[in-house]
Amino acid sequence: MAGLRGAAAIVGVADEVSPTGELGSSGRALEAAVIKQALDDAGLTLADVDGVCHSASSMGLAEYLGIHPTFTDSTNTGGSSFEVHAEHAAAAIAAGLCEVVVSVYASTPRSDRRDGKPRRRPDLGVNNPLVDWELPYGLRLPMAPYAMAATRHMAEFGTTSEQLAQIAVSTRAWAGLNERARYRQAITIDDVLASPMECSPLHLLDCCLVTDGAGAFVMTSAARARTLAKPPVYVLGAGTCHDHSIISQMPDLTTTPGVISGANAFAMAGITPSDVDLLMGYDSFTITALLHLEDLGFCAKGEGGPFVEDGKTAPGGSLPMNTNGGGLSYTHPGMYGMFLIVEAVKQLRGECGERQLESPEIAVAHGSGIVLSCMSTLVLGTEATR
Repeated sequence: MAGLRGAAAIVGVADEVSPTGELGSSGRALEAAVIKQALDDAGLTLADVDGVCHSASSMGLAEYLGIHPTFTDSTNTGGSSFEVHAEHAAAAIAAGLCEVVVSVYASTPRSDRRDGKPRRRPDLGVNNPLVDWELPYGLRLPMAPYAMAATRHMAEFGTTSEQLAQIAVSTRAWAGLNERARYRQAITIDDVLASPMECSPLHLLDCCLVTDGAGAFVMTSAARARTLAKPPVYVLGAGTCHDHSIISQMPDLTTTPGVISGANAFAMAGITPSDVDLLMGYDSFTITALLHLEDLGFCAKGEGGPFVEDGKTAPGGSLPMNTNGGGLSYTHPGMYGMFLIVEAVKQLRGECGERQLESPEIAVAHGSGIVLSCMSTLVLGTEATR
C-alpha cells in the first residue's frame, strides 16, 4: 500500500457545466471535447495517452479517439466510478503498465428530456434482484433508498430534518460563490422544509439536481508530473469498498462502506481527518453527505446532525465541504464522482476564484455509488510525501 502513495499525480482536469443546466453537445463529441481540455490543462496531447478509463466502454472511447492504450478500465460502480478509476490508474502507473491515463464522463439527462429522448434506465434484466425483491413493493428510485437511510438515522440517533436541511443551506452558500453553478440564490432551513416532499423525510431541496455535465482528469507518474504545465496534485491514498448492490441488503442503513474505504485511504496517506483541508463528499442527497462525515471520522457515528448545525461545512466553517456547490446546487448529471475530483484538484492548485480556500494542502474526494453501495476515497495532496 505504501508504495502507491505519491507515485502518481493528477496533472489535468476539466469540467463542462452550465448555469442553465443544459449543454450544447453530447455523447462522444462532448467526451472528446472535455478530454482535450484536460490534456491542454496538463500540457499533453492524445499522442501521450496510453491508458483509458470509461464507466461504460473504455474500448469504444479509445476507438473513437484513435488511440491504442496498454491500460484499459471500464469499471462502473455508479457515482464512485471515477474515484475507482483514479485508484486503478495510480496502481497501473506505479506498476509501469502505462504512463498517462485519462478518465472521462459525460451525460446530458436534462437536454435529453427536453428533446424527448428515451430515458436511460439501469439494467433490469432477469439477474437483477431489484426486480423481484424491491420494485414490486413500490420502491421509488433513486430517492427511496436514501429516504430509508435518513429515516433510520433519525430513529436511531435523533437526527432532524432541520439538520439535514443545514447541509443543503451550507452547500448552496458555496454555490453562491461559483458563477457556473446551476443554483446560486441563498436558501434557508425553512426554504428546504417548505420545498415539496419527494420521499419522506427528504424534501426537494434535500435532493440532487438533474443537469447536463461532463468532466475528465489526466494522471501520470509523479516524476513526469513535475515537468508539466500545472502543479501536480498527488494521489496520497486510495481505498474502495462495497457491501451491497440493492438497498434491502445493506447491512446497516446508517453505516456505509466508507468506513473501510476511508480508513484504508487515510492510512495509506498517513493522515487523520484533522489533516483534511477540504472534503469533496458525494451529495446525491443531504443524508449521503451526512453519512460521509460520520463514516470518514470527521465526527462520531450518530453525531452528524449536531456536527453540521453551526455551518461547519459552509464558507468560513472549519470543514469546507463541496466548495463548488456540490450535486445539490452545482451540477449532477447522474454520476457525480468526476466533479469531486475536478474541484479538489482546482482547489489544491489555487484556481477557484471567489470560493478559493486559503492554501489547502490535503483534499479528500469521496465517491458514493449505486445506493450507498460502493464507496471510494481519494486523498489528494500538494506534496508527494508527508
